Amino acid sequence: MSTDTVSGLIREDAAEQEHPIAPFLRMERIPHIWCPTCGIGTVVKCYATALERSGLDLDKVCVVSGIGCTGRVAGYMKLDGFHATHGRAIPFATGLKLGRPELNLTVFSGDGDLSGIGGNHLIHAARRNMDLLVVLVNNFIYGMTGGQNAPTTPQSARSSTMPFGNFERPFNLPHLVASCGANYVARWTCLHIRRLTSTLEEALKRKGFRFVEVIAPCSTLYSRLNKLGSGLDLVRFYHDNAEIRHDADTRDLDIGFQDKIVCGRFVDKDRPTFSEMMNTHYAEKLGDRYMPMSPEGGWLGEQD
Repeated sequence: MSTDTVSGLIREDAAEQEHPIAPFLRMERIPHIWCPTCGIGTVVKCYATALERSGLDLDKVCVVSGIGCTGRVAGYMKLDGFHATHGRAIPFATGLKLGRPELNLTVFSGDGDLSGIGGNHLIHAARRNMDLLVVLVNNFIYGMTGGQNAPTTPQSARSSTMPFGNFERPFNLPHLVASCGANYVARWTCLHIRRLTSTLEEALKRKGFRFVEVIAPCSTLYSRLNKLGSGLDLVRFYHDNAEIRHDADTRDLDIGFQDKIVCGRFVDKDRPTFSEMMNTHYAEKLGDRYMPMSPEGGWLGEQD
């Protein structure tokens, strides 16, 4: 048998094998729009594996995203989901959770969408301890809209709106949400596939406001503007400069330009969620007159 024939049989066999993540994706929308060496696809793979391991009823899992590169995740996941307007993923997910308390809600979007345009919603959802899992993919820049400076762009890094280097102080996102009252806070890079998958699985089973920041490369804009090489070069940088420190003080988690990245699980509490506090409060104040939202939502059926 010739080499060409063997190669053809191998390709045909590979084409017939379904990718392990395929059952979680809307395959009719593949190929995706993400650039080669972008880390978002890796994060989606980790999330899909975490869902598979969690044993959750996927009919009760919803993904909400906003605008931007990571905002496209909701459209690719084979789950009930919604693609919200810029910065509005968290309030939409909040309304969905209040109206359908039995749902497991994941907000999956980028640093510009969630901490820039939607920053006010981020801090208040953490303050209220809304029962949401927020996965924020941080590539330090507005990747889809032209490489503008983001709330996470490290000082001295270049962007299209700060070509001479960023002089603004970026957010320390784990500290921001932890100081607001988040129940669960963690950070990994897209290089830490096993650790990120385990963290997402753990976070899916927790309650309250859960926040997972994932550092991922943007080789098309951030890397090019800062002459950092390819996405592979950035991942090598994560390998050499990521430092795992569980339970680290969140005040010490700032990320400098091409500086070390502290990763790990920093906060893991079990405080009452917004809905639990609301139900307890109104039951005490109103007694039998208070009717908590049923798991199926506010529709009570036909009335006599």
